[in-house]
Amino acid sequence: MGQGGTETQPAATAGDPRDSRRRGAVVAALMLAMALAALDSTIVSTAVPQIVGDLGGFSVFSWLFSGYLLAVTVTLPVYGKLSDTFGRKPVLIAGAALFLLGSLLCAVAWNMGSLIAFRIVQGLGGGALQGTVQTLAADLYPLKERPKIQSKLSTVWAVSAVAGPGVGGLLVAYADWRWIFLVNLPVGALALWLIVRYLHEPKREAPERRPRVDWAGALAVFACGGVLLTALVQGGVAWPWLSAPSMALFGTGLALVAVVVLVERRAAEPIIPGWVWRRRTIAAVNLALGALGLLMVAPTVFLPTYAQSVLGLAPVAAGFVLTIWTLSWPVSAALSQHVYRRIGFRNTAMLGMGAAALILAAFPFLPYPGQAWQPTLLMLALGAALGLFQLPLIVGVQSTVVWSERGTTTASVLFCRQTGQTIGAALFGAVANGVLSARLGDASDLDSVTRTLDSGAGSEPLRRAIADAVHAVYLGAAGAAALAFLVLLLLAPRKFPVITE
Repeated sequence: MGQGGTETQPAATAGDPRDSRRRGAVVAALMLAMALAALDSTIVSTAVPQIVGDLGGFSVFSWLFSGYLLAVTVTLPVYGKLSDTFGRKPVLIAGAALFLLGSLLCAVAWNMGSLIAFRIVQGLGGGALQGTVQTLAADLYPLKERPKIQSKLSTVWAVSAVAGPGVGGLLVAYADWRWIFLVNLPVGALALWLIVRYLHEPKREAPERRPRVDWAGALAVFACGGVLLTALVQGGVAWPWLSAPSMALFGTGLALVAVVVLVERRAAEPIIPGWVWRRRTIAAVNLALGALGLLMVAPTVFLPTYAQSVLGLAPVAAGFVLTIWTLSWPVSAALSQHVYRRIGFRNTAMLGMGAAALILAAFPFLPYPGQAWQPTLLMLALGAALGLFQLPLIVGVQSTVVWSERGTTTASVLFCRQTGQTIGAALFGAVANGVLSARLGDASDLDSVTRTLDSGAGSEPLRRAIADAVHAVYLGAAGAAALAFLVLLLLAPRKFPVITE
């Protein structure tokens, strides 16, 4: 279907759009579902020592996070297409039920291997939660009101980032680590009940032929994404980048890319349709959001280490330096509508990303060792800049497609952002370790150096080496921001071809 004209499929709403009670109940369900996905990593991270102490498996505990992330990322395109084919409600119900099943199984895990397997089950449901919630947010509200729901979802992420570690710590201290998974059950059950009771999608015209699900394409996408993301996540960690396992995974992944292209070109209803990349607006937003995922690795992964090892802050204070951007991000996102209504989606996003590039580039110029308020102020400004960038692009790209394409479009955007984060973690990890090796004259890596500092055996050269490594990462993140800016400048249309609703 083209990019212009009038949307033929009415937006999925909670019954009559004028019924604010029904729509409010659905919005509450979406926020609860988003909270389940947003809290997951932060709440689990605080319980790792207790989990390892109880179940063992220290050498593979990182897969508690990697396995979940892989499952979420590779299922996003599949759920996006399914929601366009069968509707949002059945996909969201199935995803929430699968997430809750995974949570229950995690709570009864008997060893680290079983816990990792059940975390992957959780991730299979988490992919549906993330993609379908964002799609329904666009379905529920017309374009003028869409920032309202998006800012609420941004606030959920912000609160989750701040509250997750504290909630996890309380559950571990006063109950048991298994409760970090059991607490999902009542929250998810309430979200499911609200969705089943209050979400009523409009009836669609019966298709001329029975919808065909591209299961071969779904399997190929899942396998290809799983192999390549595993190579990126584990490369340089579980094995060297140029080792046989790394080369084998990358080689297999590239072969599977060819399989995906072949299968999808022959499919009647492909999981990843070609129009996702043929339309300038969607392709530009996908690439720009991929660059966003790349640059977000710098603060989320490396800033806490910098705050503790260079500034000498306690873990709680270091966490505050990071989470401060979650306060300015949703506020900026909520206010972005007043900007993009005047200058357009593309120019607003370019304004935000241009500011983000300057802020990231300023980080290496902070004095050494510096004061905690200095990176905190930069993070506050960075959150405000990225709020101007992300929300206008998501709202804008969702407004350029009809209902039957919105799930696939939203999923492609989120998939690119998640993939960018995975690539960024591998790329910037290699950059940081390379700087440390050059400064210290051996095969040092960030983990070993920070453990030395934590043990009290550190020295001033070690701290300076960590500062240099993090500065290099931030310069790389500034480069990613500049790349996103150029993508929007050169590829995105000046005005998004918004469909009249």
